[in-house]
Amino acid sequence: MELPTLILVTRDTVIQQQILAHFKKTFQLSICSSLEDCYEQCRQQDIDSILVDLRFLLSGGHQEDHLLDTIQAAAPDTEIILLTEEECPEILERRAACTSMMHIKGFASEAELLLEIDSCLNPEEKVVVTQSLVMNAAHGSSTAGSTPENKTLAKRTSPANTSHESPEADNEHAITRRFETNSHEMKLMLNELEIAAQHDVTVLLIGETGAGKTYLSRLIHDVSPRRNEPFLNVACGALPNDLIESELFGHVRGAFTSAHADKDGKFLAAGRGTVLLDEIDVLGPEQQVKLLRVIETGEFEPIGSNKTHVNQARLVVASNMDLQPLVEQGKFRPDLYYRLNMLKFDVLPLRRRKSDIIVLANDFVHQMSLKHNIPVDRIDEEFMEALHTYPWPGNVRELENVIRRSVIYCREGILRKENLPSHILMGLVGPTNDPSVVLNHKQNDSERLGDQVAVTEKDLIEQALFKNNYSRTNTAKTLGISRVTLYNKMKKYGMNTKK
Repeated sequence: MELPTLILVTRDTVIQQQILAHFKKTFQLSICSSLEDCYEQCRQQDIDSILVDLRFLLSGGHQEDHLLDTIQAAAPDTEIILLTEEECPEILERRAACTSMMHIKGFASEAELLLEIDSCLNPEEKVVVTQSLVMNAAHGSSTAGSTPENKTLAKRTSPANTSHESPEADNEHAITRRFETNSHEMKLMLNELEIAAQHDVTVLLIGETGAGKTYLSRLIHDVSPRRNEPFLNVACGALPNDLIESELFGHVRGAFTSAHADKDGKFLAAGRGTVLLDEIDVLGPEQQVKLLRVIETGEFEPIGSNKTHVNQARLVVASNMDLQPLVEQGKFRPDLYYRLNMLKFDVLPLRRRKSDIIVLANDFVHQMSLKHNIPVDRIDEEFMEALHTYPWPGNVRELENVIRRSVIYCREGILRKENLPSHILMGLVGPTNDPSVVLNHKQNDSERLGDQVAVTEKDLIEQALFKNNYSRTNTAKTLGISRVTLYNKMKKYGMNTKK
């Protein structure tokens, strides 16, 4: 019996090996390093399935989107699975939502990825947890605090062997289970959000950038009856003001100068799924009126069209600042504010839930260790202490990126405070996205040069110069050294001494 064909498009050799080992008995596998090569193969033979790895894009995804369109045109019956980071380029998100293409966004390990691919290629089979496959899928990877006892991976079984628990019961507490927090205030909010998420109502999330609003929005979608429909994220703040309406409502050909063809907006593309409108505070007065109409009646017209459509998607609205001051300033409509404020949920910044820092850090270390195939066997207490002390103006997103950098520079399987960026160790705090919040960090004796053994002298000097507006006198005082010593050290490290 001839096996079905599967093309894997990736340059990741680890993923190649895992997929070859896992699917060698069920698929005839072919490896391509580019979408161009994949297209050539699709022209030469019939392909059953294609897995495209687009996790590490350096561009906005437009070229890849064009090539995917070409492949779909050349092989319309071929099943395509798209693999991206959790924060996927909007143009690829749209293609996945508007076509039959399946989309896997982010994964913590190769083992988890194999499960996701299995689900896409064999949707009729059920999944239960087993431990026997995990050693094969995670072979060669070490993680902090990981043992064979706490690693699990799913395998395929027949429907008769599955659990009696329904998907609805499994999703009922997905938000409180998957959004880890030790904050009592956050737990109360999540319990209320979980109830609202299961009903067809518009939800407003307020929180600083990086606090977890997008992740929470995805969880809201996952616990709702719409979980099998598309989830689309519209970053309103990233769109030019004159294109926001087109992005939301769509347009017809000739509606404006660059409208060369009809285009469906997000409300139509989402179908019966969920649309996240992030940074809702940037919308102008006319756009706010149209949004209020969509929330109240579901009705809207694409730009340049007289045809009225009815939105069937569920709306989640988010902002990185409270909307009430904008109402008082005349920048936000009171009627829309009161309509949204009935189901408003505040996502606390990380500095107001300090007890979550260590838990999140451990999770990120585990994820990054697997993702980058760098073993982490132990974490020094000083490393965690530095994380706990820092106020994290960039919130969870900043913590994740700091952990990523630290794991990349980890040596001998031990995470030390030397692996942290110098600004974390020095406590140099940048601004938050909310202008009303000022994070003061007072100078203390521990910032003197002789006490900072965790980072190089060059890093310390560069940071201190920046902090003191490149005044060598003030920089020398900050570091506890003379101006002559500072000058000699700057000369030693090849730094500009003429400022």
